[in-house]
Amino acid sequence: MNLLLMKSGGVGRRPTIGFLWSEANPSRTEKFRPVDRMKLAGIYGIHYSEEISIRELFIGRVHIRFVHMTQDRAAVARRAAQAGATVALDNFRSGLSVETKTAKTDVVTQADRDTQNRVLESIRESYPDDPIVGEEEGALKTVPDEGPAWIVDPIDGTNNYVRDLRFWATSVAVVNDGEPIAAVNVLPAEDDTIVSDADGVRLNDTPVSVSDRIDPETFTVVPTIWWDFDQRDEYAAACTEIVTRFANLARYGSAQGTLALIAAGSIEGAITDVDPEPWDTVAGVHQVRQAGGIVTDLDGNRWTYQSTGLVASNGTAHDEVLAAARGITNR
Repeated sequence: MNLLLMKSGGVGRRPTIGFLWSEANPSRTEKFRPVDRMKLAGIYGIHYSEEISIRELFIGRVHIRFVHMTQDRAAVARRAAQAGATVALDNFRSGLSVETKTAKTDVVTQADRDTQNRVLESIRESYPDDPIVGEEEGALKTVPDEGPAWIVDPIDGTNNYVRDLRFWATSVAVVNDGEPIAAVNVLPAEDDTIVSDADGVRLNDTPVSVSDRIDPETFTVVPTIWWDFDQRDEYAAACTEIVTRFANLARYGSAQGTLALIAAGSIEGAITDVDPEPWDTVAGVHQVRQAGGIVTDLDGNRWTYQSTGLVASNGTAHDEVLAAARGITNR
C-alpha cells in the first residue's frame, strides 16, 4: 500500500508539499513537490488528497503506523497460537498426569505449562519486551492499562483435554491500551483456526460472521465460564433462564471456543455472572465483535477485561440474552 498525502497551501491555493508513505518501508516518509504528484500516482497507484492540514497529516501517518502494528502483531499471534497448539496436540490423549490448582475441577497438566512456554517463546522472538499475561506460571496475571500486550491461554478447556474430548483451544490475544486489536483461537483437535483482526473474522481462512437468526426461540445459548460447587444455585439459575427463553442450551467446556462459535455463526449467545479471567475471554470477545456481535457486562455496558459477568450474542436480540444473564442472580 502507498499513500500520497498533500499539505494544503491555504484556502484556494495549490498544495505546497507532499509526503509519500509506503507500507514496504513504513519508517521512511519521502517528501516531494506537488508538481510530481500525478507522476507518482501513476507509478505507485497512489490514492491522494490535495487538501490536508498538518494535523490531519500527522493523524493520518499515526493511523497508518497503528494499522501496520496491528497487522504485524496479528501475524505473530497466529504463529504463536499455532506453535503452542502443536505442542498441546502432540500431548493430547497421551496419559498425562492431572494436577489440581484451587479446586477439584480446576485442573492443569504439564502440557498446559509446555504449551504456554512455546507460545511465549514464539511471541518473544518478535517482541521480546512486550508484557505477556497468561494463565500458567511464568506470565503476568494483570492486563496493563497502557501500551501493547499479549494475553495467552495455552489450553482453554483443560477439563475437556484431560477427558480426551476434542473441544479445547490455544488462545492468543493482542491488546493495546487494554483493548483487543487481534486474536487467534486454534482448536487443533477440531482442525479449526479462527482469526480476528482489523479485516474481520476468518475460520480456516474463510470469512465468517455471527448468526443472522432473529427469533430468540430459535437460539442456542451457552452458560459459560465455571460455577464452583458453592455457586451451583447460580449455575442452575443460568440453565433455567436459558431453557425457558431459548430453543436450546449447550455447554462446550471452553469459553474461548464458545465465543468463537458465536463469531462463526454456529450459536447465538453465551452468558455468565462470574467474573472471568482475561485469558478465558479477551480473544473470543474480540472475535464476536469483529464478526458483528455484541458483548456487554451485566449492566448492558460495553464489556472490558475488568467487567463483572459476560453477555455475548449475535446482536439481533441482545436484550433477551442480557435479561437471561440478569435473571441468574434475580431468581
